[in-house]
Amino acid sequence: MPTAKLPLAGTRVLDFTWAWAGPFATLQMAHMGAEVLRIESEKRPCVTRMIPPFADDKPGPNRAGYFNQYSQGKRSITIDLSDPKGLAIIYDLVRHCDVVIENFAGGVSQRMGLGYERLIQYRPDLIMISMSGYGHAGPYKNYLGYGPPAAALSGFFATMGYEGGPPMELGISYMDPNAGIFAAVAVMAALVNRKKTGKGRFIDQSQLETATTMMGEGLMQYSLTGKDPSRMGNHDRQMAPHNTYKAAGDADKWVSIAVGNEAEWQALCKVMEKPELANDPRFNSRTARKQNELALDEIITEWTSTRDRWEVTKTLQGAGVAAFPSMSNKDLANDEHLQKRGYLVALEHPEVGKRTHIAMPWTVQQYPREIRSPAPLRGADTDSVLSGLLGYSAERIAELRSAGILS
Repeated sequence: MPTAKLPLAGTRVLDFTWAWAGPFATLQMAHMGAEVLRIESEKRPCVTRMIPPFADDKPGPNRAGYFNQYSQGKRSITIDLSDPKGLAIIYDLVRHCDVVIENFAGGVSQRMGLGYERLIQYRPDLIMISMSGYGHAGPYKNYLGYGPPAAALSGFFATMGYEGGPPMELGISYMDPNAGIFAAVAVMAALVNRKKTGKGRFIDQSQLETATTMMGEGLMQYSLTGKDPSRMGNHDRQMAPHNTYKAAGDADKWVSIAVGNEAEWQALCKVMEKPELANDPRFNSRTARKQNELALDEIITEWTSTRDRWEVTKTLQGAGVAAFPSMSNKDLANDEHLQKRGYLVALEHPEVGKRTHIAMPWTVQQYPREIRSPAPLRGADTDSVLSGLLGYSAERIAELRSAGILS
């Protein structure tokens, strides 16, 4: 079948985001075919250009793996937003853009002259999304917000940890990409609505609220019982065994095993060559296994600890029991399955050379699963956008650069 245009082909996004949540949102839009114009400044570089890992351990704004992963398919324009002449360029750009996205704290965009009411003077049907920490209304509206505080405030940390232990962090700032996915979907919905009505929209997204939507089970438990969810590590409320078990090898080698019904329990006992466990009164029902879970975990660990994690995985999967190793970053980068599906791709970057990237996390019939371009060098597209899109002359661009506006 012929290759179709990507869903957002012909859509232009003016991107003021930084850190992780916002760039993750615009990454999805770029993957879906949008032209994403990323506004940057040398005077206030994005944190993701300044933190490791760097290619070959050599720091530099174009060498940061963090930035280069989440800026695939985008274009970079450097403009000093603190200068009125810089804002004038932004207003010219807004006239040609369908979507504006920012993830500053509440009220910051308005103070910068980038508020929705100001921008729709230049593009009345503009769709704008503000990805602040807590939204533009309420007592927290002016607070700064990042992924870890959102996870704490939404209740995730309270449910994370081992039985009898303290609350724990998630391990990564998961609420940032979570908010990014919500933002991309919200923009898609607004674009569909604009196509039907001709009207733009302002979307006020709270990172705290997008995080809290993931806490449905815990909120429901408290609503129905008045009790908070208890911390239980890798255990499940009903299934047993359900844990991550030490495998042979160094301290990072583990394998997860989960048994959901009696047939799977019988299969596990057979694979472990311990058929007597199947009828052991301590383990012969789901309730009994849950009551004697610690003893069961010790028995399984004794079996897994002398075996390779992949051996355990393949043997149990072959018997119909859910099992899989805990993967490290290195494991994922070398994973044969992800490579064969085209999820891991090698992109040629103009400064750091060919590097492995994560590509689109989906495949759709008729749509190409390919990255149009690697992350841009900082400011690499400034001249081409100002001349090609806005019609600025070479002399005007030179004057703006000489005055420090394009930096």
